[in-house]
Amino acid sequence: MKKIILTALLGAGLLASPLAAKPPLREVAAIDDALLDLGIADRIRKNCPSISARMLKAYGYVYGLKDKARELGYSDAEIDAYVDSDAEKARMKARGAAFFKARGVDTSNPDSYCALGREEIQKSSRIGSLLKAK
Repeated sequence: MKKIILTALLGAGLLASPLAAKPPLREVAAIDDALLDLGIADRIRKNCPSISARMLKAYGYVYGLKDKARELGYSDAEIDAYVDSDAEKARMKARGAAFFKARGVDTSNPDSYCALGREEIQKSSRIGSLLKAK
């Protein structure tokens, strides 16, 4: 009898498997977009000599994202697989390149990164919150 009820509930979509309901992390904008912003801030600080990172804030930010992913039901193994994936790294790099292009950054010119970094700091954006002017 229990098997029949469970089968009926699953068939009606009233009892869904958590695995079936969970999208890949790349589709969770709160995580994916936040990691993109972290990568953009990192690239700005590496390419602009007058801007540095707020490293403690960045570490806290990373741990907060991992905690959020866990709250959403992702295991440490799923999170690590997403973060360590070469395909995801390439996709994120392409997203970052598109962001810089759209913002008019000349990637061969450090001043271009600096201008964007100062703008993000001034706006108090998520990217700017991870950076500080030297």
